[in-house]
Amino acid sequence: MYVDPNTGGMLFQILAASFVVISGFLLVFSGKIRMFFARLRRGFSNDHEVDAESSKEDNRADSEANNS
Repeated sequence: MYVDPNTGGMLFQILAASFVVISGFLLVFSGKIRMFFARLRRGFSNDHEVDAESSKEDNRADSEANNS
């Protein structure tokens, strides 16, 4: 099978252009990307806090019912 000698140069140009496009995208949208992950993190932590608070309330209701 014959491979053109300039194939390596063409692949390098494609990879270099892809790297520039991806880097530019990350640079332009880095604030929005950070906000997305921060919102996700807050969402998961709020879910755990809500679950913990509801389980505390359930435990209080159970203990009050048992004390009556």
